[in-house]
Amino acid sequence: MMLSTLSAAAANAGQPPAWMSFLPLVAMGFIFWFLILRPQMRQQKEHKAKIAAMKKGDMVVTAGGLIGKVIKLDDHYAELELGPNVRVKAVRATIGDIVPPAGSAPAND
Repeated sequence: MMLSTLSAAAANAGQPPAWMSFLPLVAMGFIFWFLILRPQMRQQKEHKAKIAAMKKGDMVVTAGGLIGKVIKLDDHYAELELGPNVRVKAVRATIGDIVPPAGSAPAND
């Protein structure tokens, strides 16, 4: 009886522990989070801050590609003027970017 127990222990001595087989999965999960999810969350946070800082008179680009001037802001909506006598109401979350004024962009010298 003792001999069979010792021989079984000796046979398992060359194999790594069972938890070592999960180590590559944990490493891949960490790499996935660090390279994909974390930058995406940071980008979403910056977009929310940019949309929250939007004010009347800003030039914006919608997710659909329309460029307009903010006329009126609400909690959920922004009224945009696309041209003379052309006003549309857009959901604030669909505003893609705020266009900086023409003379404020720094030169690439």
